[in-house]
Amino acid sequence: MTELTTGGAPPRTDARSRRFYAWEVGIVLALSLGRSAIYAVLQLAERLSIAPLAEQTATVQRSRSRAEGFDAAYQLLDSLFALAPVALVIYLVLLSGENPFRRWGLDFRRPGRDWALGAGLFGLIGAGTLVVYFAGRSLGITAQIVPADVTEYWWTPPALLLAALRHSLLEEVIMIAYLFDRARRIWPQTTDGRAMGAVVLAAAVLRGAYHLYQGFGPGAGNLLMGLIFGWIYLRFGRVMPLVIAHFLLDAVAFLAFPLVLTSFGLAGL
Repeated sequence: MTELTTGGAPPRTDARSRRFYAWEVGIVLALSLGRSAIYAVLQLAERLSIAPLAEQTATVQRSRSRAEGFDAAYQLLDSLFALAPVALVIYLVLLSGENPFRRWGLDFRRPGRDWALGAGLFGLIGAGTLVVYFAGRSLGITAQIVPADVTEYWWTPPALLLAALRHSLLEEVIMIAYLFDRARRIWPQTTDGRAMGAVVLAAAVLRGAYHLYQGFGPGAGNLLMGLIFGWIYLRFGRVMPLVIAHFLLDAVAFLAFPLVLTSFGLAGL
Protein backbone atom coordinates (compact mmCIF):
# COMPACT_ATOMS: atom_id res chain seq x y z
CA MET A 1 0.00 0.00 0.00
CA THR A 2 1.52 3.26 -1.10
CA GLU A 3 -0.17 5.24 1.66
CA LEU A 4 1.79 3.36 4.31
CA THR A 5 5.02 5.04 3.19
CA THR A 6 4.05 8.28 1.49
CA GLY A 7 0.85 9.50 3.14
CA GLY A 8 -1.29 9.20 0.03
CA ALA A 9 -1.07 8.01 -3.55
CA PRO A 10 1.72 9.47 -5.72
CA PRO A 11 0.67 12.78 -7.28
CA ARG A 12 -0.26 12.87 -10.94
CA THR A 13 2.39 14.20 -13.26
CA ASP A 14 1.73 17.56 -14.86
CA ALA A 15 3.59 20.20 -16.83
CA ARG A 16 4.48 22.35 -13.84
CA SER A 17 8.14 22.39 -12.86
CA ARG A 18 9.69 21.67 -9.50
CA ARG A 19 10.63 25.36 -9.31
CA PHE A 20 6.99 26.30 -9.79
CA TYR A 21 5.94 24.20 -6.80
CA ALA A 22 8.83 25.51 -4.69
CA TRP A 23 7.66 29.08 -5.32
CA GLU A 24 4.08 28.03 -4.60
CA VAL A 25 5.06 26.56 -1.22
CA GLY A 26 7.08 29.66 -0.38
CA ILE A 27 4.14 31.94 -1.14
CA VAL A 28 1.68 29.81 0.84
CA LEU A 29 3.98 29.75 3.88
CA ALA A 30 4.62 33.49 3.60
CA LEU A 31 0.86 34.02 3.77
CA SER A 32 0.34 31.67 6.68
CA LEU A 33 2.48 29.68 9.11
CA GLY A 34 5.89 30.62 7.74
CA ARG A 35 5.09 34.23 8.52
CA SER A 36 3.88 33.17 11.98
CA ALA A 37 7.19 31.38 12.59
CA ILE A 38 9.22 34.50 11.80
CA TYR A 39 7.09 36.66 14.07
CA ALA A 40 7.25 34.04 16.84
CA VAL A 41 11.06 33.99 16.74
CA LEU A 42 11.14 37.79 16.91
CA GLN A 43 8.64 37.79 19.79
CA LEU A 44 10.78 35.27 21.67
CA ALA A 45 13.87 37.44 21.16
CA GLU A 46 11.95 40.47 22.41
CA ARG A 47 10.67 38.57 25.44
CA LEU A 48 14.18 37.46 26.35
CA SER A 49 15.39 41.07 26.15
CA ILE A 50 12.67 42.31 28.51
CA ALA A 51 12.46 39.85 31.39
CA PRO A 52 12.85 36.14 32.21
CA LEU A 53 10.26 33.99 30.44
CA ALA A 54 9.04 32.63 33.77
CA GLU A 55 7.78 36.13 34.67
CA GLN A 56 5.80 36.62 31.45
CA THR A 57 2.51 35.42 30.02
CA ALA A 58 1.60 34.38 26.48
CA THR A 59 -2.00 34.62 25.34
CA VAL A 60 -3.22 32.55 22.39
CA GLN A 61 -6.76 33.88 21.92
CA ARG A 62 -7.63 37.29 23.28
CA SER A 63 -10.46 39.81 23.17
CA ARG A 64 -10.20 42.34 20.37
CA SER A 65 -12.60 44.97 21.66
CA ARG A 66 -14.29 46.06 24.88
CA ALA A 67 -17.59 46.34 23.01
CA GLU A 68 -19.37 42.99 22.88
CA GLY A 69 -20.68 43.30 19.34
CA PHE A 70 -17.36 44.38 17.87
CA ASP A 71 -15.47 41.71 19.79
CA ALA A 72 -17.81 39.04 18.41
CA ALA A 73 -17.32 40.36 14.89
CA TYR A 74 -13.54 40.42 15.27
CA GLN A 75 -13.45 36.86 16.65
CA LEU A 76 -15.56 35.57 13.76
CA LEU A 77 -13.59 37.43 11.10
CA ASP A 78 -10.25 36.35 12.58
CA SER A 79 -11.23 32.70 12.20
CA LEU A 80 -12.69 33.10 8.72
CA PHE A 81 -9.74 35.04 7.31
CA ALA A 82 -7.26 32.67 8.95
CA LEU A 83 -8.84 29.82 6.95
CA ALA A 84 -8.12 31.59 3.64
CA PRO A 85 -4.73 29.82 3.20
CA VAL A 86 -6.51 26.48 3.69
CA ALA A 87 -8.97 27.39 0.95
CA LEU A 88 -6.03 28.50 -1.20
CA VAL A 89 -4.12 25.20 -1.01
CA ILE A 90 -7.32 23.23 -1.67
CA TYR A 91 -7.96 25.42 -4.72
CA LEU A 92 -4.38 24.96 -5.97
CA VAL A 93 -4.70 21.18 -5.82
CA LEU A 94 -8.10 21.30 -7.52
CA LEU A 95 -6.46 23.26 -10.37
CA SER A 96 -4.17 20.30 -10.99
CA GLY A 97 -7.21 18.08 -11.54
CA GLU A 98 -7.08 16.21 -8.25
CA ASN A 99 -9.51 15.93 -5.35
CA PRO A 100 -7.60 17.15 -2.26
CA PHE A 101 -10.28 15.98 0.16
CA ARG A 102 -10.01 12.37 -0.97
CA ARG A 103 -6.28 12.54 -1.65
CA TRP A 104 -5.41 13.88 1.81
CA GLY A 105 -8.11 12.02 3.70
CA LEU A 106 -9.85 15.26 4.62
CA ASP A 107 -13.30 13.69 4.42
CA PHE A 108 -15.81 11.63 6.36
CA ARG A 109 -15.33 8.24 4.73
CA ARG A 110 -13.95 6.63 7.91
CA PRO A 111 -15.51 8.47 10.85
CA GLY A 112 -15.08 5.64 13.35
CA ARG A 113 -11.38 5.08 12.68
CA ASP A 114 -10.66 8.79 12.39
CA TRP A 115 -12.32 9.65 15.71
CA ALA A 116 -10.73 6.69 17.50
CA LEU A 117 -7.26 7.60 16.28
CA GLY A 118 -7.88 11.31 16.84
CA ALA A 119 -9.05 10.72 20.40
CA GLY A 120 -6.02 8.53 21.09
CA LEU A 121 -3.67 11.19 19.78
CA PHE A 122 -5.52 13.79 21.85
CA GLY A 123 -4.85 11.78 25.01
CA LEU A 124 -1.21 11.17 24.14
CA ILE A 125 -0.37 14.70 23.03
CA GLY A 126 -2.49 16.26 25.79
CA ALA A 127 -0.63 14.39 28.51
CA GLY A 128 2.69 15.20 26.88
CA THR A 129 1.76 18.87 26.64
CA LEU A 130 1.12 19.05 30.37
CA VAL A 131 4.48 17.40 31.09
CA VAL A 132 6.33 19.79 28.76
CA TYR A 133 4.49 22.80 30.19
CA PHE A 134 5.22 21.79 33.78
CA ALA A 135 8.89 21.14 32.98
CA GLY A 136 9.24 24.37 31.04
CA ARG A 137 7.70 26.45 33.83
CA SER A 138 9.92 24.74 36.41
CA LEU A 139 13.04 25.46 34.33
CA GLY A 140 11.96 29.02 33.61
CA ILE A 141 12.00 28.59 29.82
CA THR A 142 8.24 28.81 29.26
CA ALA A 143 5.93 31.76 29.74
CA GLN A 144 2.70 31.29 31.66
CA ILE A 145 0.25 30.36 28.91
CA VAL A 146 -3.21 31.88 28.82
CA PRO A 147 -5.01 29.91 26.08
CA ALA A 148 -7.99 32.26 25.94
CA ASP A 149 -8.51 35.71 27.41
CA VAL A 150 -11.84 36.47 25.79
CA THR A 151 -14.57 38.21 27.76
CA GLU A 152 -17.34 35.76 28.69
CA TYR A 153 -20.48 36.33 26.65
CA TRP A 154 -23.11 33.91 25.38
CA TRP A 155 -21.21 33.59 22.10
CA THR A 156 -17.77 33.01 23.67
CA PRO A 157 -17.80 29.16 23.71
CA PRO A 158 -18.90 28.87 20.04
CA ALA A 159 -16.30 31.49 19.05
CA LEU A 160 -13.55 29.59 20.87
CA LEU A 161 -14.64 26.30 19.31
CA LEU A 162 -14.49 27.97 15.89
CA ALA A 163 -10.99 29.21 16.75
CA ALA A 164 -10.00 25.65 17.71
CA LEU A 165 -11.33 24.37 14.38
CA ARG A 166 -9.46 27.10 12.53
CA HIS A 167 -6.16 26.24 14.23
CA SER A 168 -6.58 22.53 13.57
CA LEU A 169 -7.42 22.95 9.89
CA LEU A 170 -4.77 25.58 9.24
CA GLU A 171 -1.94 23.67 10.86
CA GLU A 172 -2.74 20.11 9.82
CA VAL A 173 -3.89 20.79 6.26
CA ILE A 174 -0.97 23.09 5.45
CA MET A 175 1.84 21.66 7.61
CA ILE A 176 1.04 18.02 6.91
CA ALA A 177 -1.24 17.32 3.94
CA TYR A 178 -0.23 20.17 1.64
CA LEU A 179 3.50 20.32 2.45
CA PHE A 180 3.95 16.57 2.18
CA ASP A 181 2.09 16.59 -1.13
CA ARG A 182 4.22 19.39 -2.57
CA ALA A 183 7.44 17.89 -1.20
CA ARG A 184 6.87 14.82 -3.37
CA ARG A 185 6.46 17.07 -6.41
CA ILE A 186 9.56 19.15 -5.67
CA TRP A 187 11.71 16.19 -4.68
CA PRO A 188 10.45 12.99 -6.38
CA GLN A 189 12.97 10.99 -4.32
CA THR A 190 10.79 11.60 -1.24
CA THR A 191 9.05 8.34 -2.11
CA ASP A 192 12.06 6.91 -0.29
CA GLY A 193 11.37 6.57 3.43
CA ARG A 194 14.51 8.37 4.59
CA ALA A 195 13.91 11.35 2.33
CA MET A 196 10.32 11.63 3.51
CA GLY A 197 11.60 11.51 7.07
CA ALA A 198 13.56 14.68 6.34
CA VAL A 199 10.33 16.33 5.20
CA VAL A 200 8.60 15.26 8.42
CA LEU A 201 11.46 16.74 10.44
CA ALA A 202 11.46 20.02 8.51
CA ALA A 203 7.70 20.43 8.93
CA ALA A 204 7.98 19.62 12.65
CA VAL A 205 10.75 22.20 13.13
CA LEU A 206 8.58 24.85 11.47
CA ARG A 207 5.65 23.84 13.68
CA GLY A 208 7.81 24.26 16.75
CA ALA A 209 9.11 27.62 15.50
CA TYR A 210 5.74 29.31 15.23
CA HIS A 211 4.99 28.38 18.85
CA LEU A 212 8.21 29.91 20.21
CA TYR A 213 6.42 33.08 21.29
CA GLN A 214 5.22 30.94 24.23
CA GLY A 215 8.78 29.94 25.16
CA PHE A 216 11.23 27.15 24.45
CA GLY A 217 9.09 24.46 26.10
CA PRO A 218 6.08 24.83 23.78
CA GLY A 219 8.45 25.08 20.83
CA ALA A 220 10.03 21.75 21.69
CA GLY A 221 6.68 20.18 22.56
CA ASN A 222 5.14 21.18 19.25
CA LEU A 223 8.19 19.93 17.38
CA LEU A 224 7.61 16.51 18.96
CA MET A 225 3.91 16.77 18.13
CA GLY A 226 4.85 17.49 14.51
CA LEU A 227 7.06 14.41 14.38
CA ILE A 228 4.28 12.19 15.74
CA PHE A 229 1.61 13.68 13.48
CA GLY A 230 3.89 13.41 10.45
CA TRP A 231 4.56 9.75 11.14
CA ILE A 232 0.86 9.04 11.65
CA TYR A 233 0.03 10.70 8.33
CA LEU A 234 2.68 8.65 6.52
CA ARG A 235 1.36 5.51 8.18
CA PHE A 236 -2.35 5.98 7.49
CA GLY A 237 -2.52 8.54 4.69
CA ARG A 238 -5.34 10.54 6.30
CA VAL A 239 -5.18 14.02 7.79
CA MET A 240 -8.65 13.92 9.38
CA PRO A 241 -7.49 12.15 12.60
CA LEU A 242 -4.87 14.86 13.04
CA VAL A 243 -7.47 17.59 12.57
CA ILE A 244 -9.70 15.90 15.15
CA ALA A 245 -6.88 15.51 17.68
CA HIS A 246 -5.74 19.11 17.23
CA PHE A 247 -9.29 20.40 17.51
CA LEU A 248 -9.82 18.51 20.77
CA LEU A 249 -6.53 19.80 22.18
CA ASP A 250 -7.35 23.43 21.43
CA ALA A 251 -11.00 23.14 22.46
CA VAL A 252 -10.03 21.80 25.89
CA ALA A 253 -7.27 24.39 26.22
CA PHE A 254 -9.55 27.30 25.31
CA LEU A 255 -12.52 26.22 27.40
CA ALA A 256 -11.07 24.30 30.35
CA PHE A 257 -7.32 24.90 30.72
CA PRO A 258 -7.47 26.23 34.32
CA LEU A 259 -9.66 23.27 35.30
CA VAL A 260 -7.19 20.84 33.70
CA LEU A 261 -4.27 22.39 35.58
CA THR A 262 -6.21 22.22 38.84
CA SER A 263 -7.10 18.58 38.21
CA PHE A 264 -3.42 17.71 37.76
CA GLY A 265 -2.25 19.87 40.64
CA LEU A 266 -0.49 22.35 38.36
CA ALA A 267 -2.57 25.45 39.07
CA GLY A 268 -0.54 28.63 39.37
CA LEU A 269 2.20 27.43 37.02
